[in-house]
Amino acid sequence: MNTIKDMVKDGRKVIFTRFKEGQLWYMTECGFEFPVPVDDTGTATFLPEDKAMLFMRYIRKHIAFIEKAKAEHDAA
Repeated sequence: MNTIKDMVKDGRKVIFTRFKEGQLWYMTECGFEFPVPVDDTGTATFLPEDKAMLFMRYIRKHIAFIEKAKAEHDAA
């Protein structure tokens, strides 16, 4: 997995892929998919393609979620 810095540097983009179960799913240029909860969007506009830097918060949250799930799986 690329680092978050690699995913957002140099004006890299994210692309909207789908809406499922109350979440907007985006993908970085390197192929990392992450959700954006609709409840968390307020009055913001979410475009089909946007700067990855604007999505760092959501990318970081999903990386943490994946790492926690892996750690719990390995501990079991």
